[in-house]
Amino acid sequence: MNRQTIETWFKKLQDDICTQIESTDQKGAFEQDLWQRPQGGGGRTRILRNGNIIEKGGVNFSAVEGPTPQKILDALQLDQADFYATGVSIVMHPRSPRVPIIHMNVRYFEMSNGVSWFGGGIDLTPHYVVDEDAHYFHQQLKTTCDQHDPSYYPQFKQWADDYFYIKHRKETRGIGGIFFDRLTETPEISLADRWAFVQDVGSLFAPTYCHLLDKNKDLPFGENEKLWQYLRRGRYVEFNLVLDKGTKFGLDTDGRTESILMSMPPQANWEYNYEVQPGSEEEKTLRLLQKGVNWI
Repeated sequence: MNRQTIETWFKKLQDDICTQIESTDQKGAFEQDLWQRPQGGGGRTRILRNGNIIEKGGVNFSAVEGPTPQKILDALQLDQADFYATGVSIVMHPRSPRVPIIHMNVRYFEMSNGVSWFGGGIDLTPHYVVDEDAHYFHQQLKTTCDQHDPSYYPQFKQWADDYFYIKHRKETRGIGGIFFDRLTETPEISLADRWAFVQDVGSLFAPTYCHLLDKNKDLPFGENEKLWQYLRRGRYVEFNLVLDKGTKFGLDTDGRTESILMSMPPQANWEYNYEVQPGSEEEKTLRLLQKGVNWI
């Protein structure tokens, strides 16, 4: 296992996910934008717009390298050395408020001084929390984690609850999932074992999300539900621009801005001091946007 092997697999993952999303959407097609980073490396940005189910979705691959910016060294408490980072990052914004937003990132990072690790995660952001879907999503994650280490799911679920928390709103971005970072080689776990786990997480994305797309795409909704969708998209934007470390890493390493910000929804609203109606579906969802919910 070396960085070229990892990079090649990530490119294939991007291809496979795009194929499965297009097949499920049955209208939208990904546009590809190849780009180069002046300091080293580049990527393939793929964007789907105005599909039957997906209003805007991005499946990005990148492999960048060069001198590590001082901001990154300071933030990660690393010694000076060149860096290399590769991975796949995905965000899907559906047309229907009955279909959830989803995000996934799987990545590999190494430095010229021998430091290396894997990171990633997958999380679901429903506009309306549906217990059955939340259970299904978390059970898929737990099954995948348990195949590698029974401690992974509870540990990485808690990490996701803490990471995807909009602290200025005192609510989670969605129903969480799993999040992990800086998974290094240890005496008990080899880097190859970490890589096998990351591959399984990446492969889990398309079948899991396509199931949720098929299940919810035809559910009815009206103007009230669209308003709520736009407000929840606003919360998504707040997290990604204010708190997300991946966004900050991309901008701090002079990544391609259009590719970094592909996670933004096509439309989002902010309404001053919006309050949900007691007993409404919206109120139920807000009550469930908290850490520590056992979805299984």
